[in-house]
Formats: sequence, C-alpha cells, structure tokens
Amino acid sequence: MRPFIIGIGGAHSKAGKTEVACKLLKKLACWGAIKFTKTLLYSSIVDTPDVLREEDKDTRRLLDAGARSVLWVKSAPHEVRETIEIALERLSHLNGIIIEGNSAIDVSKPEIVVFVSKNEEIKKSAERILKKADVVIFDTNPPDGIPEYAKKFNIDDEQGYINFILRLIKEKQKLD
Repeated sequence: MRPFIIGIGGAHSKAGKTEVACKLLKKLACWGAIKFTKTLLYSSIVDTPDVLREEDKDTRRLLDAGARSVLWVKSAPHEVRETIEIALERLSHLNGIIIEGNSAIDVSKPEIVVFVSKNEEIKKSAERILKKADVVIFDTNPPDGIPEYAKKFNIDDEQGYINFILRLIKEKQKLD
C-alpha cells in the first residue's frame, strides 16, 4: 500500500522547505523523508548513513527531526519519475513520506502539497507547484497565483500551519 505523501515545494532555493519539513516530522511518528536534488547527467538514491548525517546537510536535519528513514534522491530530468518511484517503494513500509523538491512533487502526486516562499519572487519552474498547493507558507507577503482553496500562513505562525496540516492529514486519511 502506498504511504501518505506530503510534498513540500518552494519558490526558490533557501525558501524554508527543510525547516517546514523538520517541524512536521517532529509531530509525525514513523514517517520518512526524501530530499530531492536535480542533477544534469546522473541519478542516484543515497542511503549511506555517513553521507546522510554530514554536518549542515538537509538530510541530517530531517533525521534529527525524527524521520525514521531518509533518502537523498539525485536525478537527471529525464529520470525523475523512475528514480522517485524507486525511492517511494523503498520507504513504503512507513506511515508517510515527506518529499522535498518541486520536480519530485510533479511525479509523486502527493496527497498534500505545501508551498514555501520567503519573498514574493517565484522562479518560473515553481509556479506549477504553487498552483497545486493546499497550504502556502510565506514570509512578508503571499506570492501571486495562490489557488483559491489554499490556506495561507505566515512563516511565523508555526503552530497554525502545523496544526492545519495535521488536521488535513487526518481528513484525507479518512477519505481513503
């Protein structure tokens, strides 16, 4: 059975995707995480503990936040779907998976999409993720193009967006 998936995308690098993922993982038991990085030529799935636990790496932060298992997926654009499907299968024993990365969201079809933006600027490739967002977390002003149904939260309202996402998980799991 496919685990519940939350996709966390962002307007740009350093938008706060990992920060939001870590805050969620602290509240979710038996969940894993996939950190996605786009490459030009090759694809790999890194699960080596020494690599994942390197200081100042997002994978380390995800593990420290309580992820049961973390995979660092690196993929060339033409192999994203296949590589993500393999990674999802490897974590399918978990209650849920947080996937961080815009390209990974496109192919994984998460039950919940969270979009994080530190400012109003959005890179072109992130616009499609914003259009899928159930939750938008922003710093100063929300970006343009937020779907009408999406719930908006300021980045400082941590309790608000965490509680909302936790409720949304419960609601969507009841529908399954």
